[in-house]
Amino acid sequence: MSEITGQQFVVENRSGSGGNVGVDAIAKSPPDGYTIGLGSIASHAIAPTLYASLPFNPAQDFTFISGLWQLPNLLVVNNDLPARSVPELIALLKANPGKYAYGSSGIGTTPHLSGELLKQMVGTNILHVPYRGGAPALLDLLAGRVHLIMDNIPGLLPTAREGRIRALAVTGPQRSAAAPDLPTMSEFLPGFEITSWGAVCSPAGIPEPIVKRHSTFAKQALESPDLVRSFQELGAKSWWTTPAELVAFRASEEARLAPLIRASGARVE
Repeated sequence: MSEITGQQFVVENRSGSGGNVGVDAIAKSPPDGYTIGLGSIASHAIAPTLYASLPFNPAQDFTFISGLWQLPNLLVVNNDLPARSVPELIALLKANPGKYAYGSSGIGTTPHLSGELLKQMVGTNILHVPYRGGAPALLDLLAGRVHLIMDNIPGLLPTAREGRIRALAVTGPQRSAAAPDLPTMSEFLPGFEITSWGAVCSPAGIPEPIVKRHSTFAKQALESPDLVRSFQELGAKSWWTTPAELVAFRASEEARLAPLIRASGARVE
């Protein structure tokens, strides 16, 4: 967008609380069009149910500009696990409730919810082992302390290609360009879908002409061949939406994920 507009964009990273610190800073910025930021499935679809209270309202405190990217998770298993396909894994889990464990990068993350969705749809118990990030979860998968993980493609695919873990499927609605030979989970469990996403948002109350201008800039940027290629190399796809489409999508994602989060028992007070 900086190249398209000829204007300087200063990136200010504000980490903490699963992205909520940065998102709260966006919500509380002046609605003059000079502050835009990153919203995501974590802050705008999962957090409203996961957190007992938030310093911002995901539905009311933002002007939504455009989608940015979508990224499915990758299901991988330890090489010693006697399952070389999703149907074999399902059969193994159903025959041995509570015997196997899945790792995640933390409670309320898409890797956690991917495992919870698997538990619900298969109808068996799988122990959840949360870690502080995907890297330690992967290390324990390699060591055999957990048996499967569903995490973002970039963190797992290189290790799978080395043959150190076994990749079985992706969690998106379509096969991934980064791993086109792998099936989707929904090919075996219809309706199974967990896809991470990011979006461009601003504080609530941005004037409509500025919203339209930012939306146009986002569309031009997301159609850039270099950006499309960069996303594809990470297993993601560029994802432009109109502001209205993003408003509707965010609401549908919160409604879709809320029952899954509640059933998992995950809650941050």
